[in-house]
Amino acid sequence: MLTLADVSKRFGGQRVLNQVTLEVRPGEIVGLVGMSGSGKSTLANCILGLQRPDAGTISWRGRSLADRATRQAARRDIQPVFQDPRSSMNPRWTVRRILSEPLENWHPALRGPAREARLLALLDAVALTGDHLDRNPHELSTGQCQRVCLARALAPDPALLILDEPLSALDVSVQATMLALLRDLHRQRGMGYLFISHDIAVVAELCQSVLVMQAGAVVERGSVGAVLGTPTHPFTQSLLQDTPRMPDWGG
Repeated sequence: MLTLADVSKRFGGQRVLNQVTLEVRPGEIVGLVGMSGSGKSTLANCILGLQRPDAGTISWRGRSLADRATRQAARRDIQPVFQDPRSSMNPRWTVRRILSEPLENWHPALRGPAREARLLALLDAVALTGDHLDRNPHELSTGQCQRVCLARALAPDPALLILDEPLSALDVSVQATMLALLRDLHRQRGMGYLFISHDIAVVAELCQSVLVMQAGAVVERGSVGAVLGTPTHPFTQSLLQDTPRMPDWGG
């Protein structure tokens, strides 16, 4: 579905992305791991059209996202979930309005009882209830806010979620619950994920393949078992030194 070829980006005189190449196939969960400042979020922003790369190509289903018509059409198919859920929502809006906006954009024929049923189905998909519809973000926990952001991302029926550090603002127990929810949604809906994180253990548990970024460049890539089980690059090896190894990582 998603293909990046030699994507580069500079801010001022500093190179933030250096010829990044990656693919996400239909239904695949790809992890992108690296330290803070390695360029992971900049890459996500380039995919989402929030920033423009200086070089290279980003394609969706074989067509360049530099093409305006392709980019507009892909807005429905590629949906983001960001790190800080509270800053991702209008604090004055209720959950009902937050979830209704993408339905109005992408499913305008849904009205009345059909719209209400879809809102309830979206909340149910992320383990929330209709009781949350008329609450504002400040009335929800951080974990509940992230679930609302996930429900909003699901509203257009996307083919790919760009998950940019979606668990890092949550405490450990809530992270585990959200991770299980992401696995369930993947099983049920077959979406692709580009899962961006600095947490190798989380990537190992969720993802099928992984790319390791250092200073804007991909330094290692492959299956989770290969990369995390028998890493070949010194940077990957250093990342794994303080991460407890699990038996199913291989190696």
